[in-house]
Amino acid sequence: MAFFITKIGIDLGTCNSLVFVPGKGVVLSEPSVVAVSLGENRILAVGAAAKEMTGRTPDTIRVYRPMRDGVIADFRVTLAMIRYFLRRVVPGLQFFKPEVLVSVPAGITSTERRAVIEAATKAGARATYIAKEPILAAIGAGIPINSSSGHMIVNIGGGTAEVAVISLGGMVAFASLRVAGDRFDQAIADFIKKKHNVAVGEKTAEEIKIQVGSALPEKQEQVVEVRGRDLLLGLPKTIKVSSNDVAEALKEPLGEIIQVIKALLHDTPPELSADIMDKGMVLSGGGALLRNLDQLISRAIGVPCFIADEPLLCAAKGTGVVLENLEIYKRSIMTKR
Repeated sequence: MAFFITKIGIDLGTCNSLVFVPGKGVVLSEPSVVAVSLGENRILAVGAAAKEMTGRTPDTIRVYRPMRDGVIADFRVTLAMIRYFLRRVVPGLQFFKPEVLVSVPAGITSTERRAVIEAATKAGARATYIAKEPILAAIGAGIPINSSSGHMIVNIGGGTAEVAVISLGGMVAFASLRVAGDRFDQAIADFIKKKHNVAVGEKTAEEIKIQVGSALPEKQEQVVEVRGRDLLLGLPKTIKVSSNDVAEALKEPLGEIIQVIKALLHDTPPELSADIMDKGMVLSGGGALLRNLDQLISRAIGVPCFIADEPLLCAAKGTGVVLENLEIYKRSIMTKR
């Protein structure tokens, strides 16, 4: 007897998308990147294979990310991407349609919400549910969202950073900011251009962030060598970038995220604020992997800050928990089509 997959959770992200199957865990984690040949308008590659082509394609091939700031920027390409993910996970998709739960940003508009539902349904879902990412991330991080005490989650992804105060299964207050992993990469590239007069691509900037990135200056700094193009001579050049350079480069975007957390705490009812002061806030999403970010936030705000286990997988794990208890959650956190 084959293991029939009847339910699938998709964490559709700006940078990476994860597919979760209850009972199996995360079965697919791929970059949200698609390569299209411009001549015949055909999709050539999706996911990791397409990401490899970034910054290296001839002008007949375009590599792009159909998700911008966590929402669909290019419908046709997103549809192809979701279909690719579903086919990878459910081999007999044409005969056997699963129920799909998609995680979406909390600040999503009703038009953007309809686009997600339509894309998933056209890609082969029998029924599509959507749930807001901060709540899914909180469930995946193990926060008891249905309790009456307040919990704060800071979910920093590739396109958006979302901060939410959750109590009794719903969001009491939330703020969404389009400053996250992508902006960090951009800030690092801009800093290198200004300091060294060298241009580096977004992929290189992302590698610097992953290898030596830190939110705070460190006594023992780590250094990485990167290659870029000298802007004066136009020739390749190797430079050294340290973790303190990255901390300097990220000062502004991280400052914006901290301002939003402060503003949200300011608007939170006092009873819940007291709970958050007591228990601290939880960091999730790929941005939580930036070294020392928890320290920076707790210093700036004066509230303890903890990183969730496997922060990258929180929203995907949350979709799994919701799918396993669909009937319970249908009433509280989801919208169905």
